[in-house]
Amino acid sequence: MLAIVCPGQGSQTPGFLAPWLELPGFHNRLEWLSVCAGTDLVAHGTESDAATIRDTAVAQPLLVGAGLLSLLALFDRPSQGFRQVSFGAGHSVGEITAAAAAGVVTAEQAIAFVGARGREMAKAAATAETGMSAVLGGSPAEVERTLADLGLTAANANGAGQVVAAGTTEQLAALAAAPPAKARVIPLPVAGAFHTHHMSPAVEQLGRHSSAISTHDARIPLISNADGAVVNQGRDVLGRIVRQVSNPVRWDLVMDTLVDLGITGLIEVPPAGTLVGLAKRAMPGVELLALKTPEDLVAAHRMIAEHGLPSATADAENDSLVISPRRGTVRVTRPQVGSTVARGEQLASVISLHARHGIAAPESAQVLEWLVADGSEVAPGQPLARLDPAV
Repeated sequence: MLAIVCPGQGSQTPGFLAPWLELPGFHNRLEWLSVCAGTDLVAHGTESDAATIRDTAVAQPLLVGAGLLSLLALFDRPSQGFRQVSFGAGHSVGEITAAAAAGVVTAEQAIAFVGARGREMAKAAATAETGMSAVLGGSPAEVERTLADLGLTAANANGAGQVVAAGTTEQLAALAAAPPAKARVIPLPVAGAFHTHHMSPAVEQLGRHSSAISTHDARIPLISNADGAVVNQGRDVLGRIVRQVSNPVRWDLVMDTLVDLGITGLIEVPPAGTLVGLAKRAMPGVELLALKTPEDLVAAHRMIAEHGLPSATADAENDSLVISPRRGTVRVTRPQVGSTVARGEQLASVISLHARHGIAAPESAQVLEWLVADGSEVAPGQPLARLDPAV
């Protein structure tokens, strides 16, 4: 099984898109995405310096544009290509890339939305001097205690011994001056305390924008970086993308879920390297590829052929499937085969060790078939029921 993952802010470097724009049609495509974003992604991906592309309003559409551009070279039919993939995920803003690749929103919707996201987050960041620093190593308990004592937020739990602290510059300076034992503190090239309460004004504005965006259920299941849950309902995916602006990113839980699912191959789209670096320690035995330049495409195409879904499976429609968001025990609610359920009506719950996860009908539909029995143990992403929405 193959996963494609999309990196977040801070992974960009000056000129990283230059070799990609030498491929036929890529320059024109990025020019079009620049129109949708309201910023010159061609210049920023090839000529702009590090300080320029560190600007949140520039970095975010540049990252999403780069990821979407690379998909044109990964698959013969980009609009259908993601169906050769078993699961997708994105770190922070990379969730927008993954959502567009999975068909939840169009590329144009994704770029327009991420342009607004970058502007709103930059505006929120400008209200106070804030930032982020990576904390590498140290005892997890001591790191957690140190951040709490300083009033910092663990904005990214990245696994592999890495936590990203976010807060005011004064708080981060205090952390650098007195780090947890056996830990290193490295300032990150970002312009604010993302995924913290400092971003609340941006969430409010983006919530209004998202209400006007039409969505589709994902062609493949996506792993949410909010909690590692498997999701595929379009409105749920978009709502999580909005809320994660001020909530911590749990990439450690994403990797745990991918391991539970039995992923055998993982490709990180440009600007690649960060997520593969984390996976090297957290996902032993999984073949990994950082897709950095077109020279890596031969290896990527081989991995798609070896780890991807067969074409018959890849072309199958699964929009009517209800899937499990978590590992646990399924409890079927009222709906019987042949009954009609309303949008939002409770279908089942998945009970895990720590919580009960409700599963609602994504739209009005008829229950065609239950694929599991009440009380069964289910895995994340496992189909639970088939619905016919044409009622």
